[in-house]
Amino acid sequence: MEKYDIVIIGAGPVGLTLSMCLARWGYKIKHIDNRPEPTPTGRADGIQPRSLDLLRNMGLKRKIMAYEPAKVYEVAFWDPSANGIHRTGTWASCPKFIDARYPFTTLLHQGLIERVFIEDIEKHGVQIQRPWTIAGFKNDGEDPIYPVEVSLAHVDGSAKETMRTKYLFSGEGARSFVREQLGVKIHHKDPIAYVWGVMDGVVRTDFPDIKMKCTIHSDAGSIMVIPRENNMVRLYIQIASSTDKDWHPRRTATAEEVQATAKRILKPYYIEWDRVEWYSVYPIGQGIAERYTLDERVFMGGDCCHTHSPKAGQGMNTAFLDAVNLAWKIHHVESGFAARHILTSYESERKLIAENLLDFDARYAKLFSTRLPSAGEVGSANAQAVATAAQQHEPEENEFVKTFKASCEFTSGYGVAYNPNLFNWSPFHPAQSPLFLRHQHGTLLRTGRILTPATVTRVVDANIVHLEQEVPLNGSFRIYIFAGKPTVTQRALADFCTHLTAPRSFFSTYSYPAAEQEKVSYHELHNPHSAFFTLCTVFSAPRSSISINSMLPPVLARYRDHVYADDVWDQRVQDAKAAAHAKMGLDEAHGGIVVVRPDGYVSCVVKLVEGKGTVEALNGYFGAFVQKRVGGEIASL
Repeated sequence: MEKYDIVIIGAGPVGLTLSMCLARWGYKIKHIDNRPEPTPTGRADGIQPRSLDLLRNMGLKRKIMAYEPAKVYEVAFWDPSANGIHRTGTWASCPKFIDARYPFTTLLHQGLIERVFIEDIEKHGVQIQRPWTIAGFKNDGEDPIYPVEVSLAHVDGSAKETMRTKYLFSGEGARSFVREQLGVKIHHKDPIAYVWGVMDGVVRTDFPDIKMKCTIHSDAGSIMVIPRENNMVRLYIQIASSTDKDWHPRRTATAEEVQATAKRILKPYYIEWDRVEWYSVYPIGQGIAERYTLDERVFMGGDCCHTHSPKAGQGMNTAFLDAVNLAWKIHHVESGFAARHILTSYESERKLIAENLLDFDARYAKLFSTRLPSAGEVGSANAQAVATAAQQHEPEENEFVKTFKASCEFTSGYGVAYNPNLFNWSPFHPAQSPLFLRHQHGTLLRTGRILTPATVTRVVDANIVHLEQEVPLNGSFRIYIFAGKPTVTQRALADFCTHLTAPRSFFSTYSYPAAEQEKVSYHELHNPHSAFFTLCTVFSAPRSSISINSMLPPVLARYRDHVYADDVWDQRVQDAKAAAHAKMGLDEAHGGIVVVRPDGYVSCVVKLVEGKGTVEALNGYFGAFVQKRVGGEIASL
């Protein structure tokens, strides 16, 4: 019987992302999908700024952008007026306060995104087997290494396969065979209250913002406009509400009926379709699975676990992060780095984010679908308030606009915040030391949040680079040594390296054996000592003053391509002499250590001090979840 590291069911965004990560890291994968071909048109289309960061970190951003997707920098708001609709304002899609590298939403249909992923998967030796489906599975434990037996079948019943695997993952979407077999229920927040049509096509119109993302409320209903690649536009068009006399949550409508509705909503502007590429009708409902796994062997993710409206552009983006979260944790368990119990954190972390998403989506969808008062109604009921606002040149904002603006950090992807656990240090973590720094107490960083972007100069070639992008998504922890001023931290840096290479340290415990280290390529940039970690050193000094061989102990000098000068000015910290140190909230002279998870989220921040304290604190942090004993006495839960 064939054996695999993982069997993945479904080749949508979540399944493809998981497969892509694990294929790159050398795992044996069986990946099937019940469709005869990848997504041809339609479905998800929005890549949020945080997801674009992730795709760049995976080396895929250029391939995505080669399709020339639409980019949304601003959102326009249109509301009822005496003559139909009028623009009441615009707002940045990703406002400046978020500090995003790519402050826009990238819009490209799911099939093209999938194509990029599939090419990468195939390049690493994995083929998507189509059209096949799952017929059964059981975690019988008969093989302790490959405990799950999986049965697969061709969709026409002409062939069957049975195999054993370490893990089974369902990325099947909302109708999941795996979820049903596990008996995991979906809990719905509220009854379905709205039905919408979604239509991709090429249009002719005099509507002035057709190339913008727009939210349109009129007396005839609501529309969301999403510009797309190849001169297309996507329209989300409300076709039914629970307040209608003939309300039915499964109401359908023809493309022509939905187009007629859109024409009424857009008045006084006209719209005609040259062609329709894709059309669908869907009810809005928010649902979440009560569990993402029962045994840390069979997992689920993506739409299999959470369903919501598509208008906030979160479904595919949430799927990406579901997959990456699970991928690196499986990788650390199977590599012998971490204890198996860390896999419980996949559900606790990602289910929290899904719950937050559903709460937001429920509010957002309700406000979007709620009819706004017409211009006449506003005039009679709020004449004085409108006049006052006009005198102050401050248009009165409705609740929908306020919610949109307040939620920009969340919708951009940068609002993801994981709770404290073994990976995200807190005062309740098993590892305790006065050298750990907390948010607003020695650092501006928050554990469980994405690393603050910073621009620095790479010493070896004088390139200006984005520090957070320098280590690719390779499954490694990223250890950033903000080394402050060399004249101040010389002794602390030397002591750090002495204790870092001590026999019981996390570094020595998880370094390659000496014989293997000798075989590591001279050109290995990221993992010369171990696949567990990469070390980066950032000096608060001009590049011209930094000499790698004379200023760095050998263990850090080996990471010569990860030595940086913090000498690039940043408008967000205009008075800082070392902007990267300042943005992290670290002392520009004394620096500090920032540990970042393989998925880019801050794990812990530690003072850089003379003596053994800094490394002892890191030993304590890693010792809480690694497989082997490190350091001295390790705290345990």
